[in-house]
Amino acid sequence: MMYTNDRDARNDLFQEIVLQLWRSFPTFRGEAKITTWMYRIALNTAISGLRKQGRSIKTEDIREKHFNFSDDSDDTLEENYQKLQWAIRQLTEIERAMIMMALDEIPYEEIAETIGITQNNVRVRMNRIREKIKKLMTP
Repeated sequence: MMYTNDRDARNDLFQEIVLQLWRSFPTFRGEAKITTWMYRIALNTAISGLRKQGRSIKTEDIREKHFNFSDDSDDTLEENYQKLQWAIRQLTEIERAMIMMALDEIPYEEIAETIGITQNNVRVRMNRIREKIKKLMTP
């Protein structure tokens, strides 16, 4: 959901990820956990899809552009979830991948291995990503 807003595009991306996993399985060497390997394939497929989209004309939903991020106590859980989704979509491809893995409770060690950076770098980037999301979600 973080890589595309369109339901059909999401379904296409899911199918593309499954297809890439199927095609890549013979090359799995078992050096990493299967879940880390799967995340890596899914991430690369999603980023490739975004790059292809980047070559096309981008449009924005005016409601998202002028989304009201208030701290009213009347905010519902659904509104907060939508705010979080919007904020995550504003992140870079790598930041988005990292925060989604963290939300899936993937350990920093596996995130580092999947992204190809050190664990310390993951910690630093995650702190920066959290700050960025906080800024995006506040008025």
